[in-house]
Amino acid sequence: PAEGFRMSLHFTKMHGLGNDYVFVSLFDQTVDDPAALARAVSDRHRGVGSDGLILVAPPADADAHVRMIMYNADGSRAQMCGNGIRCVAKLAYEHGLARANPLRVQTDRGVLTLDLLFDRQERVSEVRVDMGEPVLEGRKIPVDADGEIKNRPLTVQGKTYEITCVSMGNPHSVIFLDDIDSLD
Repeated sequence: PAEGFRMSLHFTKMHGLGNDYVFVSLFDQTVDDPAALARAVSDRHRGVGSDGLILVAPPADADAHVRMIMYNADGSRAQMCGNGIRCVAKLAYEHGLARANPLRVQTDRGVLTLDLLFDRQERVSEVRVDMGEPVLEGRKIPVDADGEIKNRPLTVQGKTYEITCVSMGNPHSVIFLDDIDSLD
């Protein structure tokens, strides 16, 4: 087990487009220190290895079927992850935590609606999520600047890129390229 942890815990490891997370259902078990657990399980050398920990819990919001509580690999909280929430929907539906379609998931960014598509064996094969409006205001992303951060210069290792900052629940810096090879 990871350093400092001696416990029995049922979990599922899933990924959405390469973002891999450890998922723990709080419907039938508890986690005392989720930030510490996130750091321990995310360690790719001594833990399970993941981009973070996502807890799937009963919702506090009556408009939702389940709740997603997300921790990054460093133990910090995140509001949302598009790839992670799609995994939450598949896990919740296939494990019988919520059998609704569309499925409503409570996140720290609000309740989001997900549409589930099924294969011939009635397994969830695709999940579509309406992520809502992007946050472009610097201080709300959060970025240490006022206004929208669009096409702003950022120098990395001697090369300058024009970046646009946006948040969909987690802060992102976007570089628009005509050719991926131009990053060299």
